[in-house]
Amino acid sequence: MKTTTDQDISKVRALRKMKQNALALLGVAVLLFVVAIYFKIPILQAFSEAAMVGGIADWFAVVALFRHPLGIPIWHTAIIPTKKNEIGENLGNFVSEEFLNREKLEIKLEEFNFATKASDWLSQEEHAGKIADLVVINIIPGVLKTIKDEDVKRFIQVQFAAKLQSINFGNWVALALEPLQKGNVKDQLLTNLLEVMSGELSNNKDLIRKKVKESTPFLSFGLADKSISEGIFNGLQEFLDEAKNPESDIRIKIDEYVYNFLDKVKNSEEMRVKINNMILDFAGKKEVQDYINGIWDEIKLSITNDLEKGDESSIKNNISGLIQSFGNGLREDAVMIDKINNFIKNDLLSVLLNNKKVIGDLISSTVKSWDGKEVSEKLELEIGKDLQYIRINGTLVGGLIGIVIYSVEWMYHYFLV
Repeated sequence: MKTTTDQDISKVRALRKMKQNALALLGVAVLLFVVAIYFKIPILQAFSEAAMVGGIADWFAVVALFRHPLGIPIWHTAIIPTKKNEIGENLGNFVSEEFLNREKLEIKLEEFNFATKASDWLSQEEHAGKIADLVVINIIPGVLKTIKDEDVKRFIQVQFAAKLQSINFGNWVALALEPLQKGNVKDQLLTNLLEVMSGELSNNKDLIRKKVKESTPFLSFGLADKSISEGIFNGLQEFLDEAKNPESDIRIKIDEYVYNFLDKVKNSEEMRVKINNMILDFAGKKEVQDYINGIWDEIKLSITNDLEKGDESSIKNNISGLIQSFGNGLREDAVMIDKINNFIKNDLLSVLLNNKKVIGDLISSTVKSWDGKEVSEKLELEIGKDLQYIRINGTLVGGLIGIVIYSVEWMYHYFLV
């Protein structure tokens, strides 16, 4: 329980000052008593005597709440530390019986209108920003530190593998390729592909010559390189040009091959299984697995870098915006406001009432677990300053009562005796 704050230090100083004031007033009463005795002033003597009695009695009463006066274990003193358990039990019973009362709670909940107040609070940029700060400063970094990278990567891999296993890629490929068997889509696609291949062939003519030169015998002294490379290039180019003609024999054979392949993919279960296994085998390669593992590293690095931007953080601004949007949306949704208020009024109220004994026991057990001396010091720090007014009032009121008693006694002797 012990934590020293600037506020606690301020309270200690205020308590010490009030104690000094009360003690100084008692000292004045003692001084007046000495003066009264010395100069034989009866009314002043009566005032000072009663003031001293009142001041000392109230000092005793105040001190007896928190500790034994002068360290003497007088009966019924140090009430708070010695009666801590009973105080805790009575406090728990008081809260459960007086505060957790259906009628009182219903009235307060009706007056409070939690949903409206919450929506107004959340819709303000300042408040939404505070919540977003809490999330990006404490929650997200804490979660990232708590989560083990190996566990996340293993989870991603397992989920990725399970998702792949659940997908029949063969059927997907067959479904995607089915339109190619109809209309001009296949012909146009083939024509475009052959155009691209023809263009790439022209762009890589020098590369073809280089490869041919590297493959020809050294003793030819490069004499055959040019003719061979030109023959290869021209042959390929003529083949592609003829294939681009929809009426050519080559194009007809290509069309038949493509058609048969598409038909096999569409109607052959064996072909679909091969396609599916090929994709699964590809996904199982080390390069793909390394890429999957790197996904989490990239995500984590991106999150960390973004959070370090402070007020410029996209994550923070998005969270803040979502909170404000939620608050604005809630404020304009009368049905949702009624549902939230009804939930608090009915469900939450029911939970509180059904568990009020548990709440009372919790308060009681919590107070019982506290150290008696520490509780006493804490309470004195909180209310001790105000209790010093009892000592001051006791001194002043005692002195006034002393004057009243003296006056009554004087009038009795003067008028009646």
